[in-house]
Amino acid sequence: MLLNAKRVPSLLAVRAELDDGRPLLRFPDGSDVVGDVELGPRIVTSFFGRPVEGRLVEGPWNDALSAFVGRPVRLARTEREGDGVDRGRLAGATLVSTGSLDALRDAAGETLPVDGRRFRMTIGIDGVDPHAEDEWIGDRVRVGGATVAVRETVGRCAVTTLDPERGVRDLDTLGTIAAYRGDVPTREPLPFGVWCEVVEPGPVAVGDPVEPAQR
Repeated sequence: MLLNAKRVPSLLAVRAELDDGRPLLRFPDGSDVVGDVELGPRIVTSFFGRPVEGRLVEGPWNDALSAFVGRPVRLARTEREGDGVDRGRLAGATLVSTGSLDALRDAAGETLPVDGRRFRMTIGIDGVDPHAEDEWIGDRVRVGGATVAVRETVGRCAVTTLDPERGVRDLDTLGTIAAYRGDVPTREPLPFGVWCEVVEPGPVAVGDPVEPAQR
């Protein structure tokens, strides 16, 4: 069974990084767990209703995560890159603007900025109007050295209501989005940000320009 933050919110408090190519998990108590990847038996897991083939990952992370969340947890690696994305391999990137985050803050009546990490987007964009990314649907956008085709808005789930540091509910993102974005034409309800297909891979760094691609 696939575990995500909707089922185990405390997982949000664990930070995943790479240490010289080795997976490293940072836990809230300051401890780190790092090791070399060794692939174990093949498995098939249901990812959002579709079967995904993978391999179990042997190493110290399983015991550490199981102890942290209080239930057995095993890491797995998908056989094909991108199969772990909820929309399948097509959705290689997601975009949201700081203007959209500011609009959500205002609609929610909050004074502090909304932490964009709660939406788990690949790329954040500054310097555009709120929800300008919606207007790019159907177009191609150059992001640093890559080009993406903007496909659809992203429908949001209950994970966005959780504080990304603590995994506790502290902001009614869904009610707020429904209240001020309820009339937006969308295939997925509660739209916030957009998802894209990567049509030209390339390096992307903080500060890179984001602009419509030349056809």
